Amino acid sequence: MLPDIGEGIVECEVVTWHVAEGDTVEEDQTIVDVMTDKALVEITASEPGRIVRFHYAQGENARVHTPLYAYVPDEEAEAESTESTESDVTAPEHKQVQPERLAEHRQEGDDKSDKKSGQDGCHQESRPRIPATPAVRRLLREHQLDIQAIAGSGRNGRVLKEDVLAYLKQSEAHETDVTPDDSHKVGAAAESDKAAAEACAVASDVASHEERSSRLESKAVPLKGVAAVMAKRMVQASTQIPHFHYGDELDITDLLALRSRLKVRAEQQGIRLTLMPFIMKAMALAVIEEPILNARLSEDESEILYQGACNIGMAVDSASGLMVPNVKGVERLSILEIAREVGRLTEAARSGRVAQADLKGGTLSISNIGALGGTYAAPIINQPEVAIVALGRTQRLPRFDGEGNVCARDIMTITWAGDHRIIDGGTIARFSNLWKHYLEHPDEMLLSLS
Repeated sequence: MLPDIGEGIVECEVVTWHVAEGDTVEEDQTIVDVMTDKALVEITASEPGRIVRFHYAQGENARVHTPLYAYVPDEEAEAESTESTESDVTAPEHKQVQPERLAEHRQEGDDKSDKKSGQDGCHQESRPRIPATPAVRRLLREHQLDIQAIAGSGRNGRVLKEDVLAYLKQSEAHETDVTPDDSHKVGAAAESDKAAAEACAVASDVASHEERSSRLESKAVPLKGVAAVMAKRMVQASTQIPHFHYGDELDITDLLALRSRLKVRAEQQGIRLTLMPFIMKAMALAVIEEPILNARLSEDESEILYQGACNIGMAVDSASGLMVPNVKGVERLSILEIAREVGRLTEAARSGRVAQADLKGGTLSISNIGALGGTYAAPIINQPEVAIVALGRTQRLPRFDGEGNVCARDIMTITWAGDHRIIDGGTIARFSNLWKHYLEHPDEMLLSLS
């Protein structure tokens, strides 16, 4: 049964089946990846058993609370296997089972083994089942190996992936052994291979032009999953929210120097320290003075709802589409704690496996478009939030110091987008100036930390 995997989600796309019909699975083993409108979610096995049938193929949409796949728990699967074996041994002519019986979904290799057992004689005992994960059994099938020939190094003789790879490596080494009498044959074969390679190279040169000309093709790709939801929400936000933009530039020379000094300390704790934790912390401190930037408008637009925590989201360009996971309670976290969360969420978003909780409850967002390039952007607000900032690329530019001398400084351009229904220009200017002050004078930011 496809569980309820998120508020308001009624269906999701089946992305990848990690097992095949007939495979045995362990408890908590990943069965299938499904794509909701927000993230990629893993569906795992609730108990050990054997997969019987998939109710949806890859690419199809499955509805919540409908059967996703059928399986038989371990005890029932073993009982059926025993009954089937006894039937094969005592009365091979009665091996036919009803279509609804689960034996029809066995793996091809198991079927062949059962048939061979019946043909060899009724007094032959069935071989004991050697434990192995479905992934290992799939690897065995791909290389046409008999699991009985491999010594398992795992618990209770379980055959591991390393055991299979070691067996394959040993077999390859044995096959590549060359006796002196065969050396001239190998040399002749090498010459033949060289000639064939040259011929293929010529053919490849001839076909390369055709390949280059066929790189572009006309096709229609369904808009679904995260991309479909992003398209819908961007239209809603851009048409329902009256945006206004406010731009400025930050001198982050001193902030970069501070980060450079603290970077080694963070790495000792296994944390990658970027500018983002400082930017988030300064934003949370500025929110204390201008809390309306951390508010939202009620659905009927009759109330301004101030939020009790500053949950700052960051837009991540993932393989599945645009995602905005958020760091919860930034106002209560240290710089290193924020950095740890930023690293975790970035990795999860880029792999498309963000938890639903990490995508909910955002109050303010950051688009770090400058990491890819560009100095200016006009971001679209992430509803129901009321503001978002786009960070431009940091540039080394000439500026005048306090004495009128030209010096090189590290400049980052920023562009705010605000919801003009509840935020006016003066409010966002005051908020941005305070945030800017913290980032340009990071030592003073320390005085405001609680």
